[in-house]
Amino acid sequence: MNPPIFLRAACAVLLVSLALAGCKTIARDEAIHTERLLAASGFQMRMADTPSRMNELASLPKRKLIPTRQDGELRYLYADELGCKCIYVGTEKAYQRYQRLAIKEHIANEEEEAALDMETTSFNWGGWGPWYSPWY
Repeated sequence: MNPPIFLRAACAVLLVSLALAGCKTIARDEAIHTERLLAASGFQMRMADTPSRMNELASLPKRKLIPTRQDGELRYLYADELGCKCIYVGTEKAYQRYQRLAIKEHIANEEEEAALDMETTSFNWGGWGPWYSPWY
């Protein structure tokens, strides 16, 4: 016997809601991580604590680093209207530090994943014969 259509619709709405909540949690975690890297790189956080700042914040792309000019100098902005309700502002040097930190972290994550893969992989070394000292 099939359940009534309203019960199936309610289940579908519940599943979609749970999926969206999971996506929002992941997106927020990624934003927090990015904001920590930005702060560690020398970006300064500016709160949107006035109505005019809130309007300006709303006009910026969400959670993306964007280059802009301020007083003839290149600056980078990261706007988080959904989380901290703030922008991060950094110089070109701060942006370069951010890039280096992000690359180092990416490499460290890949090395950790490779190490975990090697731990969980049972490799039959016996089939490869004995290991000798290098010939060089």
